[in-house]
Amino acid sequence: MCTVCGCGAGTSPHSHDHGHDHGHGHGHHHHDHQDSSPDQGRLLRIEQDILSENNRWAALNRKTFSDHATLALNLVSSPGSGKTTLLVKTIEMLKGKAPLSVIEGDQQTALDAMRIEATGIPVHQVNTGKGCHLDAHMVRHALETLPMQQGGVLFIENVGNLVCPAGFDLGEAAKVAVLSVTEGEDKPLKYPDMFRAASLMILNKIDLLPHLDFDVEKSIDYARRVHPGIGVIKLSARSGEGMAAWLSWIEAQAALQRAAG
Repeated sequence: MCTVCGCGAGTSPHSHDHGHDHGHGHGHHHHDHQDSSPDQGRLLRIEQDILSENNRWAALNRKTFSDHATLALNLVSSPGSGKTTLLVKTIEMLKGKAPLSVIEGDQQTALDAMRIEATGIPVHQVNTGKGCHLDAHMVRHALETLPMQQGGVLFIENVGNLVCPAGFDLGEAAKVAVLSVTEGEDKPLKYPDMFRAASLMILNKIDLLPHLDFDVEKSIDYARRVHPGIGVIKLSARSGEGMAAWLSWIEAQAALQRAAG
C-alpha cells in the first residue's frame, strides 16, 4: 500500500482521475461503480484532501523559492534512467556559477545522496519508506536544513516512478522527465500524466543508441502527442553530448525565476 498518496489494496487502478493513476500492481480487482460507490466516494474525498493539503505546502515552498530567487527543478523518471548520474555531472559543470543544493528522494538507502554529497554541495536525503513519491511537506521539511542562498538552483530528485509524482506539486518551477533510451519509446503514451506535467523531456544515454532499436523521433512524437509544448533535449551524461543544451535550459529557467521574483 502506498502510505503517502492514499492508494492501496482494495482500490481499482482506474478509479481515480485526479492527476495520478494508481497502477502500482496492487489492488487489481475490477468492479463497477454501482457496487462500490460509497467506497469510490470516500477514496475520492481522501485523495482530494491529500492533494489539497499538498498544494498548501507547495504554495509555501513556491513563495520561499521566489523570495530567494531560487530555481527549483523536480527530476522525475523510472528507476534506472540515469537521473543521479545526470545530476552529478550537472553539478560538476555548474559548481561555482550558482549556489546549488539537492533534495534526494528514495524509498530506502542514502546511496544516491552519498554520490551527490561527494560533489561537495548540500544535500538532504528523504527516505519515503513505502511512499512512492515526494510530497510538498517532505520538501518543506528538507528546506529547514538546506541553506537557501539567493539566486540558487535546487534539484529535487524524486523517487523513481512515472505514476504518482505527476500529481504532486512540490512548489517547483518545472518538472523534468528523464527518459533513458534503454526504456521503451512508448513511455510517454503509457504514462501521459507525467509527460503532460513535465516542461522538459530529457532523452538520456544517447551514447547507447548504436546498440539499441530505440526510435528517437517516435519517442519525441509520442511525448508531443500528450504534451505539444514539451521541450526535448537529447543528451548523454556519460559522454557529455547535449549537456551544454541542458545547462542553457537551466540558465534560461533561472533567468525567468529571477525576473518573476
